[in-house]
Amino acid sequence: MTASAALISACSGGGSGSVSGGGSGSSPTPTSSQCSLSARQSWAADVLNEWYLFPETLPANLSPTPYTSVQDYIDALTATARAQRKDRYFTYITSITEENAYYNSGSSAGFGFRMSIDTSANRVFVAEAFENTPALNAGIDRGTEILAIGDTTASMRTVSAIITAEGSAGISNALGPSTAGLSRALQIKDLSGATRTITVTKADYELTPVSSRYGAKVIDDGGKKVGYINLRTFINTAETPLRNAFASFRAQGITEVIIDLRYNGGGLVSIADLMNNLLGGNRSTSQVANYVTYRASKSSNNSTTYFAPQAQSIASTKIAFIGTGGTASASELVMNTYVPYLGANAALVGTNTYGKPVGQIAIDKSACDDRLRVISFALENASHQGAYYDGLAGFMGATCRASDDVTQPLGDPAEASTRAALDFLAGRSCTAISSITTQSAGRMLLVSPERPTTAQREVPGLF
Repeated sequence: MTASAALISACSGGGSGSVSGGGSGSSPTPTSSQCSLSARQSWAADVLNEWYLFPETLPANLSPTPYTSVQDYIDALTATARAQRKDRYFTYITSITEENAYYNSGSSAGFGFRMSIDTSANRVFVAEAFENTPALNAGIDRGTEILAIGDTTASMRTVSAIITAEGSAGISNALGPSTAGLSRALQIKDLSGATRTITVTKADYELTPVSSRYGAKVIDDGGKKVGYINLRTFINTAETPLRNAFASFRAQGITEVIIDLRYNGGGLVSIADLMNNLLGGNRSTSQVANYVTYRASKSSNNSTTYFAPQAQSIASTKIAFIGTGGTASASELVMNTYVPYLGANAALVGTNTYGKPVGQIAIDKSACDDRLRVISFALENASHQGAYYDGLAGFMGATCRASDDVTQPLGDPAEASTRAALDFLAGRSCTAISSITTQSAGRMLLVSPERPTTAQREVPGLF
């Protein structure tokens, strides 16, 4: 077993709960005993007993024998914390190779779009399509409706029939695993109303964290310049485009910005810290950004992060954060950081967020390509505000309710959430987000498989 360096580089993770960086080392060739199910289950239990943030919730004795996978055993060990909404499947086993590939470059396999389901009408829409992927290359983009899915055109079933029979999980099942070379026949309807049937094949691609089409721009709102950033995920390759965008804002004297995190499930804390610093040009290096707190037995790892303004930083005076139920973890960390400093000048726009004020470290069993992401620390802002397990709506200084209008491009002033964000920044009236429950906050929900990949944890709705 190799303990990773995640204590230093740990990050706050995904919508269904993922996180961070963390190293691994070389290991001897595995033996069957090292990587047997029982050995891996025993290892996972040992890690949780040492590092889990909520040790009081772990069962004193729980035999792994009835459980047919490591993850099933982990889910049983964390059942009490899950019932308390503290660990909604945030502790999980994953592949070292797969995770490193994603966090380093956004590497994944699939069609390259994310989907939302209209729960009131059993309809599925593409919420976003990524550049240089099979989906966008086939003309599938935001607002495209998926009408039917099949292995072939002859076996297609309507989306309505799939959801009626299997619920939203049926959509994930129909699209199949994230395997390059896997094809699916899709009947789709474009925003123009035209219907067509196409066959799309999944492929390996690298996710661009800031879209080249709409990820960073300046919006002219009645003569006032407003900066707009849409960050898809907190991965290493986000650093350069974020710095470039903020350098442009700074050069234009922009101090009011929209940070669109509506689908951002989280990622690396290092990139969240960068975002905080780029927004905090008027913060000093003696001011606290956030606190990281471990369980009592691991308190020597507690840390305080201070602001470190960058050459590209702007002096933010007002920020509109766009969020949804798919907004989690590192995204929420950034939002919560600014509550003590901006108060009512920092708003959550859209619907309530997911609610993940905790982060994971990585512990590796390299011989088996196993990485255990275990909830190990809590996140708080400078005022020691945290514990937003039911989302940030009740914590922000201001909120403005808005829908996610997939008929309009992201970042377009005509799009409902972007419009509401501009209204907040301009001092125009808005309706507050009244409910602090995430799932009932809106009828459009991102589709997620039961066992998401690393990329799907951090990019909710990804297929």
